[in-house]
Amino acid sequence: MNLNVLNGDSIMKRYKALHDELKMEFGQKVIKLSIDGGFTCPNRDGTVGTRGCIFCGEEGSGEFAGSRFNPIRVQAEEQKKLLSKKWNTDKYIIYFQNFTNTYAPIDRLRQLYYEALSIEGVVGIAIATRPDCLGPDVLNLLSEINEKAYLWVELGLQTIHDRTARFIRRGYPLEVYDEAIRNLKARNIKTVTHVILGLPGESRDEILETVKYVGNTGTWGIKLHSLYIQKDTDLYWYYLKNPFPIMSKEEYVSLVVDALEILPPNMVIHRLTGDCKKSLLYEPKWTLDKLSVIASIEKELKVRNTHQGIKYKKS
Repeated sequence: MNLNVLNGDSIMKRYKALHDELKMEFGQKVIKLSIDGGFTCPNRDGTVGTRGCIFCGEEGSGEFAGSRFNPIRVQAEEQKKLLSKKWNTDKYIIYFQNFTNTYAPIDRLRQLYYEALSIEGVVGIAIATRPDCLGPDVLNLLSEINEKAYLWVELGLQTIHDRTARFIRRGYPLEVYDEAIRNLKARNIKTVTHVILGLPGESRDEILETVKYVGNTGTWGIKLHSLYIQKDTDLYWYYLKNPFPIMSKEEYVSLVVDALEILPPNMVIHRLTGDCKKSLLYEPKWTLDKLSVIASIEKELKVRNTHQGIKYKKS
C-alpha cells in the first residue's frame, strides 16, 4: 500500500483508515449503521460466565447502537436519518455490534443477516463476536454470505497476556483466537481484532507486544481502544476500591503512534480510540472529545514524520 507520506505540508495518509478503504472499494463514502440484534453472550448466560467482561456495560459495548426492541430494519432507517445530517451517502454497512452476534441458532442468524442485506443501500455487514462462538455451521453461513456481499468479522481479543485476560474475565485462551483467525482466513473472510490499550497492570511494552502479535496474525483490520471506565460496570466498582493508573491523553497519543509504527502497512485501521456516552463515562474524561484525540494522533505522526508500518517486522 502507498501511504502517500510526503514532505512539507501536503495532505498525508500516514495510516490506512477504514473510511479510505471503503471509499476505494465502493467509490464513495460508506456509513456504518450500528444495530442491536438482540443477542446475549456466553460470558453472561452461564455458558462461560455470568457477569461478562469486567469493562462491559449492560448494553454489551454497543451504547451507540439502535434499540433491541425495534426490528433491525427500523433501527437501520433510524440510523440513516440520524447520520444523514452529517454525511451525504446512500451506501451503508450494517454493524451487528452489541454482545456476541454469532451466538444464536443458525436459522436465526441466517434470517437476521439476510434481512440486513435486503435493506436499501446496504452493501455489506460487519459482525462483532467472540472467537469461541464460530462453530462449523456459523463459519459455513459466513462463508456463504462472504461470497455475496462485503463482510468482515470482529473479534474481541483485547490482550494476549493470560494474566490480564483472566482479570478482565475474557473467558477463552489465546489459542481460541488463533484458531478463529485461521478458520476465517481459510474462507477468505476479513477479520478485525479489538485491542484495549491501558488495561490494568499492563506495561507499555506488554501493550505493544499484543499489538505486534495481532500484526502478525494476518488479521485484515484492527481497532485500538483507549480503556475507559463506564459507570456501574464491574471495572467501575473495582476502580473505586483499587484505583489504578489511567493514561493521560498525551500518553495515549504517544502509545497509539508507537502501535501504528509496528503494525503492517496494509492493515486497515478501524478505530484509534474508544468512546463512551457522556452520561455513562466515569474516567478518563478526555476520551469524550474523540475528534481531538484523533487530531492529536495525526499531529504526533506528523511531528515524528512517521507512519503506519515504518517499524513493522514480520515474524
